[in-house]
Amino acid sequence: MRKIDPAKHRARRQHILHTAAQLFAAKGFERTTTAEICKAAGMSSGNLFHYFPNKRAIFHAIFEDDGGEEGESKAERLARAQASDDPWGALLEVVDLLTVDAMDPVAPPLVMEAVVQAHRDPELDALLGRDSAQEHAAVTTLLTRAAAAGQIDAALDPHDAAAWVLALIGSLYTSAATDPTFRPAEQLPVLRLILQRFLQAPPRDVHPPHPPQV
Repeated sequence: MRKIDPAKHRARRQHILHTAAQLFAAKGFERTTTAEICKAAGMSSGNLFHYFPNKRAIFHAIFEDDGGEEGESKAERLARAQASDDPWGALLEVVDLLTVDAMDPVAPPLVMEAVVQAHRDPELDALLGRDSAQEHAAVTTLLTRAAAAGQIDAALDPHDAAAWVLALIGSLYTSAATDPTFRPAEQLPVLRLILQRFLQAPPRDVHPPHPPQV
């Protein structure tokens, strides 16, 4: 039996995922056929099924957190951020981590398609739900630590504030997918500024104004 080269197998698998993601983003899951994926990837259907049993498995794998080519998974990066000595700085790093894919023209429509398919696919819904819960837990932890360190407004509920942070990040993908004129890279600094003004505590007035002269 021929020995499989793990590196080549992983690279070929990533090639299939990259090719399929472009088709799913452009045409949607339902309208993309396995034959089209095979043709775009330059392989036969028999060869494709050595890597994935069906089209749905390919779609699911696109959203699985396996670390991709970088080797370090998103879960590992979130865990590292939560252990940082600077929770506010780590929070901004997490924002960058969660928005980086929005800069890829393929990612926003692909994310929108995943949301649509999740309503029909309980397994995909569970996969995306676990991912969202992981992100929410990480942001909540960082907000809790930042509040304790006096870096953000302690009056904010970390759990609720985390939901708003993630909603703003999600809007970056939604806008990029639905508005051809929207440029995520140009709007990212605005997003960071909004988060800063939303989260950070208002400065204390060390010298309160004198009452008006009568």
